[in-house]
Amino acid sequence: MSRAARLALDNPRPPRGVSCREPVDGEGVCAACWARLSFIERPYCPRLGIPFVYDPGPDMLSMEAIASPPAYQRARAAVRYDDVARTLVHALKYQDRTDLAPAMGRWMARAGGELLTGADMLVPVPLHWRRAWRRRYNQSGALARIIERQSGVKVRGDVLRRVRATEQQIGLSRAQRATNVQGAFQVSSDRQAEIQGRRIVLIDDVLTSGATLDACARALLRARAAQVDVLVFARVVESGARPI
Repeated sequence: MSRAARLALDNPRPPRGVSCREPVDGEGVCAACWARLSFIERPYCPRLGIPFVYDPGPDMLSMEAIASPPAYQRARAAVRYDDVARTLVHALKYQDRTDLAPAMGRWMARAGGELLTGADMLVPVPLHWRRAWRRRYNQSGALARIIERQSGVKVRGDVLRRVRATEQQIGLSRAQRATNVQGAFQVSSDRQAEIQGRRIVLIDDVLTSGATLDACARALLRARAAQVDVLVFARVVESGARPI
């Protein structure tokens, strides 16, 4: 091994803030990046976790939850999917920035406390084996493992499979997204007994249209899960949305 290579191993470069690109200590999120994140707090829709612009009162559902309720029971997200959140997600997913997962997972565990209480298992949204081979790891699984440490709810990454390769959802309409993932997920035949009667929390990085998570929830419910909730790091929030 060359002297330069030995020096590189002995003195690895510190992680850099995803937005400022300055070296940071710890888990790759500096104070400036953290301050620019838009955390989702109450009031929000009790079904979908969509933040309200004002408090409409207890148990008031959003228009989305009334007009098109998903298969999953509840959804919660730590932050809005804005510029900094998008940078964090893309860095974790595509740039091997696994150092971001601990902070992101802790924020998710905080946002999803009511879902995690009484849950039986965490199920990360699976990748198709070809995409998993190219990407080398599943970002949803990385986040789920952090949430497991925070909550004590066990991760089960072997119960749900993506049985059909799908196109990237980016650029597709809501209807196209739903068609793209239809029938793409399946509970392993030898795991169905472990799903029956269980309360499951699906873990993913981003909720946009919800088509992927809805397809996963339907597969789990077909295997007779008692309830499926969704916990993500970030969700798309329509600007100027009204609660009713």
